[in-house]
Amino acid sequence: MSKIKITCDSTCDLTAELYEKYNVEVIPLEINLGGTYYKDSIDITSEQIYAYVGETGVLPKTAAISMAKYAEVFKKYTDDGYTVIHINISSEFSACYQNATNAAAEVGNTYAVNSMNLSTGSGLLVIAAAEMVEAGFEAEEIVARLEELKPKADASFVLQTLEYLKKGGRCSALAALGAAVLRLCPEIEVFEGSMRPKRKYRGKMQKTIMDYIKGRIEGRDDIDLKRAFVTHSGMDPEVVREACELVASLQPFEEILITQAGCTVSSHCGPDTIGVLFFTK
Repeated sequence: MSKIKITCDSTCDLTAELYEKYNVEVIPLEINLGGTYYKDSIDITSEQIYAYVGETGVLPKTAAISMAKYAEVFKKYTDDGYTVIHINISSEFSACYQNATNAAAEVGNTYAVNSMNLSTGSGLLVIAAAEMVEAGFEAEEIVARLEELKPKADASFVLQTLEYLKKGGRCSALAALGAAVLRLCPEIEVFEGSMRPKRKYRGKMQKTIMDYIKGRIEGRDDIDLKRAFVTHSGMDPEVVREACELVASLQPFEEILITQAGCTVSSHCGPDTIGVLFFTK
């Protein structure tokens, strides 16, 4: 059986326990706060980012992983006889995929996979790839199956603020003001590798979250019930617990995993964002 190593970007937003369980190496993006660079979720937290934005009114800048860094990690494994399968954040959001593709071509015996997703939408693919390695699949077959799974990764979030999207140029100031005045919380979903608005929910935070979850999964019969993520960007644990209980009551998932978004994703969506992510059939 071939030796295969799964690697991924830190934007997959899995926990340290999951990376260890599935034997995945995570490569961090960098966060630039006032000219100082930090490794995503290693030497900076989302809470520090929110504090920085609150004090300065300026969003941090995120930096793609360089081709050189990818090549360094890939070569570490290929020199030891491994084939590497690396899973990237969507090419629509970052230059990471292009850099990883170039590094894979230089190092050899490496596949770069464009997840066409972000956060645990990509994380679903990472775990699927790791499970296929454990099951004894060859690298080419794993990559082919990931291509089939990519459009089945259902990723969405409900935001409590549009300020971070506004500061990042992804939302107009007028739209952000209107949403704040009307107490509207938009649902954003990933579609064909990009983000697009879906429904809008109105009311206090807990109500909008529960309405979003019901709107996303209630009554559906096309969901793969093996696994779901409840991923948030820093939120009251009690609200997260209630969200998980509602998910479990609406669909009989075999497991529901809770993760917190890393600094890269959090710096774009802002605090109190939460999503339910899963594969469809």
